[in-house]
Amino acid sequence: MQEAEFITLLWLIGILAEAMTGALCAGRKQMDLFGVVIIGCATAIGGGTLRDILLGNYPLIWVENIHYLLAIAFASLLTVIISPVMRYLSKLFLAIDALGLAVFSIVGAQKTLLLGFSPTLAIVMGVVTGVFGGVIRDILCNQVPLIFKKELYALVSLTTASLYMLLRSFEVTEWINLAISLSVGFSFRMLAIRYHWGMPKFDYQHGDHGNQDSQAH
Repeated sequence: MQEAEFITLLWLIGILAEAMTGALCAGRKQMDLFGVVIIGCATAIGGGTLRDILLGNYPLIWVENIHYLLAIAFASLLTVIISPVMRYLSKLFLAIDALGLAVFSIVGAQKTLLLGFSPTLAIVMGVVTGVFGGVIRDILCNQVPLIFKKELYALVSLTTASLYMLLRSFEVTEWINLAISLSVGFSFRMLAIRYHWGMPKFDYQHGDHGNQDSQAH
């Protein structure tokens, strides 16, 4: 299997898994089946779509190949059917989500480079690809995006994309680069979940002092 085929296979597994996690989020909000499909699609391809729009890369992959969109919609609806057993697969989905995050981050960086943009922008777009599907999902579900309040997520994406670009700059063989970058990104995310690693939080409470200031004005 060639590197491109390998990363495409992982990407396909990732978007289907993300579609299912999006569908579960829609279910927690008691959405109808149309809502389930929309949230599933937004979660799976939202990051990649935003990246391509920002870079002016058309047609979008799901426009060019509608089979991807149909597969995502099917995975979303399948989630509704198998939802009673999903609780037993939670650890598996955490692992697939972690792998998907690493894959999306690398794919985003790769595609940006192929379009002729700088390595720095490739890293940024790797993060956009990796995390913004989840951001769109959470916004549509009327909740604070996961990446702003829980275990390390965006930082994992940034680390994965940066490591991939660094090894690429040293002309490391692509297979070795992929193996290292995917392993580091996956392990970093799983450790963050296991040990609840997170970014420092900013807790600003207005308080009485602020009220007094407001009254003074």
